Amino acid sequence: MSTPVDDPLAREGAHLAASRSALRAMREDVEALDITDVTANWVNAEVLARQIDERIKALADLSDTPLFFGRLDYLHAPGAERAEGAAGERFYIGRRHVHDADGDPMVIDWRAPVSQPFYRASKKDPMDIALRRRFGYTGGDLTAYEDEHLSDPGEAAGTSKLLQQEIERPRVGPMRDIVATIQPEQDEIVRSGLGGTVCVQGGPGTGKTAVGLHRVAYLLYAHRERLARTGTLVIGPNRSFLHYIEQVLPALGELAVQQATVDDLVAHVEVRGADDAPAAIVKGDARMAQVLRRALYAHVTLPAEPVVVVRGSRRWRVPAYELEEIVRELLDRDIRYGAAREALPQRIAHAVLVQMERAGEAPDDRVQDAVARNSAVKAAVKAVWPAVDPARLVLRLLSDAEFLAEHAEGILDGDEQKTILWAKPVRSVKSARWSAADAVLIDEAADLIQRTASLGHVVLDEAQDLSPMQYRAVGRRCTTGSATVLGDLAQGTTPWATRSWAEALDHLGKQEGAVEELTAGFRVPTDVIAYASRLLPHIAPGLTPVASVRENPGFFEVRSATETSEVVAACTELLRNEGSTGLIAADARVPALAEALTAAGIGFLAPGEETTRETRLTLVPASLAKGLEYDYVVLDEPQAVVDGEPDERTGLRRLYVALTRAVSGLIVTHAAPLPAQLAA
Repeated sequence: MSTPVDDPLAREGAHLAASRSALRAMREDVEALDITDVTANWVNAEVLARQIDERIKALADLSDTPLFFGRLDYLHAPGAERAEGAAGERFYIGRRHVHDADGDPMVIDWRAPVSQPFYRASKKDPMDIALRRRFGYTGGDLTAYEDEHLSDPGEAAGTSKLLQQEIERPRVGPMRDIVATIQPEQDEIVRSGLGGTVCVQGGPGTGKTAVGLHRVAYLLYAHRERLARTGTLVIGPNRSFLHYIEQVLPALGELAVQQATVDDLVAHVEVRGADDAPAAIVKGDARMAQVLRRALYAHVTLPAEPVVVVRGSRRWRVPAYELEEIVRELLDRDIRYGAAREALPQRIAHAVLVQMERAGEAPDDRVQDAVARNSAVKAAVKAVWPAVDPARLVLRLLSDAEFLAEHAEGILDGDEQKTILWAKPVRSVKSARWSAADAVLIDEAADLIQRTASLGHVVLDEAQDLSPMQYRAVGRRCTTGSATVLGDLAQGTTPWATRSWAEALDHLGKQEGAVEELTAGFRVPTDVIAYASRLLPHIAPGLTPVASVRENPGFFEVRSATETSEVVAACTELLRNEGSTGLIAADARVPALAEALTAAGIGFLAPGEETTRETRLTLVPASLAKGLEYDYVVLDEPQAVVDGEPDERTGLRRLYVALTRAVSGLIVTHAAPLPAQLAA
């Protein structure tokens, strides 16, 4: 029998314990910092204290999360000359960097260049790796290991059992990171540079959301100072989705990434109304940007009168033709409406200063500023280039048929104009029942007036559901930065759903973006994805079906259920398994199912609420299922899901989403006939 010293698992366990101790010491060093005499004022003290607090949180040791999940044994020291007999190095790969008291690394951050072979090395390309070791855990305790001798030609390549187990492991609670299971094709996207925009087309279970979040973590590691200045943002389809993914980046030590929905970004007014589909489609069309620009710049009028500036005993006259030249020049420069309006008084003042210099005076900048503030100049600017409120501009377009017709001529036809006009005139911005699409129009108008602040990087998830105008709203938040666009054309369930990623990138202002496709399904069982893929020819012809790479085919069954009690029984059956269960149903059927679950004494959660060991069932309206996943799913009445949408194609896409939320097993229950498109 081997002694603990000779036992590899015991040695690795000892390294884990030492690494945890070193991490604790790192955190204690930060906690012990005394900044009393370091900062010059209370503002700096507050900023430094917040940075220290964030650093302490980033160094937290999550008890149920492995500190390292892999090991790399290099044949040679990375970056060194590969001389014969040169000794290699050993690195433990984990979620964050850990060093000992001497500063020597005990765990290497998964994002470091030296960690890359853990994800990409293979028998065909060992990348100078002699051995790759994966670790298995139960909670936070190391329980197993698995070795691959990549540089040994005598050892055949095999499938990692630990990797497969980690991918298929049941989940309770919010979405987890996939840092231990990133695949080579995913890693290429994760490590793509900050300067480029990447669009990821990925079917259900391909890990596109996780890839996008891990790309943010990688970019923050590789370009921390730059992104600390410019900021990063993750945009999701709804609050439930954002709540589901909110723990991924903190688990990777990244705490400063903002999260929002598109509605959050454009919240200039309170949204209290809703558009029907035809109106929302027209309002979301990119042509509305042209209509808004026309309507805005129609406020500029060429001057017909001179400006006379009185200073002391002198009168300085700027003739109308010279004022017209100034206005035309500003219009030709195509700068923001508000920026041009701010520049106009200075241009007029400069014209006055030229006259003063010709008359022998020597005015300076203070004189020019004084002239720019002169009442006559202010009056001229107000008449020629008046201030415009973006909400009032949109209000007038939507409530004044003549104003809309004047500025939509040649852009929107008569029927389209009637579609977006409000039935009753609205007198004020506050009394208007603004819709979500109206808020996007106001955001567009606001950007035409004053440039929207740009972030360093934006992740846009479930992008296939955005309208062209929503893409523009996101795009202006990363005009000087880059983006990661994530979505699946087959899951578009809005009337304006994206038709192609090239078109989406164009609206986003990122025409140069690269489109990558993920087709390997890691989370959805083979039988489930094969069944759901029957819908693809009807909802996304030509799209590559997802190919499940899981060894476990999963559990799949279609059964008749004429009573809600039978649906509840199916939930009870699945709840005997470990992990989370979702009951997904057409929105209209949710109240009845909720009543049946309550009558049966089964507790359940709403989408976005965190599952626990005690409550593992979530009742999910089909309209909120996108982006979520559960170990087991009961899908109630597929035809009702289809019928709950305004048209069959959108309904079938909604059904495709609902069918692909299961990670380990799916039961489809129905009393009505199944949609014909699901026939074999």
